[in-house]
Amino acid sequence: MKPTKIADGIYDVGVIDWNIRDFHGYSTDRGTSYNAFLIVDKQVALIDTVKAPFADQLIANISQIMDPKKIDMVISNHTEMDHSGALPRIMHRIGEQKPLFCSKMGARNLAGHFAGAAWNYQPVADGQELALGDRTLTFIETRMIHWPDSMFTYLKEDRILFSSDGFGQHYAGFEKFDDQAGADLMRQAKKYYANILLLYAPRILALLEKVAASGIRIDMICPDHGIIWRKNPGTIIEAYLKWSRQIPEKRAVVVYDTMWKSTEIMANAIAEGISSTGVAVKPIHIRSSHRSDIMTDVLDAAAVVVGSPTLNNQIFPTVADVLTYMKGLKPASKIAGAFGSYGWSGEAVKLVAEELAAMKFRLIEPPPRIQYVPDPDDMATCMAYGQKIGEAVMAGPA
Repeated sequence: MKPTKIADGIYDVGVIDWNIRDFHGYSTDRGTSYNAFLIVDKQVALIDTVKAPFADQLIANISQIMDPKKIDMVISNHTEMDHSGALPRIMHRIGEQKPLFCSKMGARNLAGHFAGAAWNYQPVADGQELALGDRTLTFIETRMIHWPDSMFTYLKEDRILFSSDGFGQHYAGFEKFDDQAGADLMRQAKKYYANILLLYAPRILALLEKVAASGIRIDMICPDHGIIWRKNPGTIIEAYLKWSRQIPEKRAVVVYDTMWKSTEIMANAIAEGISSTGVAVKPIHIRSSHRSDIMTDVLDAAAVVVGSPTLNNQIFPTVADVLTYMKGLKPASKIAGAFGSYGWSGEAVKLVAEELAAMKFRLIEPPPRIQYVPDPDDMATCMAYGQKIGEAVMAGPA
């Protein structure tokens, strides 16, 4: 694979992982890339590395530009192993005592990942600058976006932001820039935010406001996964502002699983009721979807309605999985509903409602709970419940 020149003396030397389909519970149907960036100035800097199995490919990419031994320093924006796994091979190749710049927490994390490595850690502070020659790097601490060690590196003269896991997408392709990417680019960016960064929305919002107040101009954003934003980086920045503020659209999702179709019949009736109020709605059968795709739809939906049959006096396992996953990402400001069918005990609906209430969602009462197969009266109840949810969405925040 050839390196990609992104500006004079600046190259993406990263690699493509075409075949990965799961990234710690997140479905990566488009594969991913591990981006690393080489800046050639009076001093040469490598920003981030790649996942360990791709270390030789990274070295081969760098070698197409220069002898890797001419690299003067490495900058580690993020120590997660998909970006630091190749560090031992790189440091061995360029010289173990070359400086390795990282955040203070990054130095601690790397020492934990690579015990026994006698590397020349150079922890940096927020706002600290480093001159490469004609170019200057500024380090921006982004603690807990999404690890404690995370930071951005800003190339002042070129107005390029190397943003670590921020603004990324799991997207594999020979196209390298936003103006070359496919139609689903923003969906992939939204999925990445919803499943990796949503938990840190308040911190992201504070960071974006801090960067805006500083007057920093950004002409290009280079994340560690996916494409580079060069045509209009403001597009993804505006999307992050919207997602971080958790501004909902007038949409609802009805997320459910079913044993003998009764809960599915209820889901469809509730969805029809929501739709009758003018609110867009999407029924999602859990076993036909992946939790990370469900979470992408939840991100900016105003209402989340969850249905479960009762199994062994509990929530159906696939529904419990989605609720646990959603709870960990802490979506906010949602209207919620619960529903379900049962045979003889019927605890699931109450338990689902409790989970939604624990997420501080505004629950629409009373949740439909129907024994066996819904009859016409039951269907009318579900329709009416959906209408109440749709009316709450149309009314906006309480």
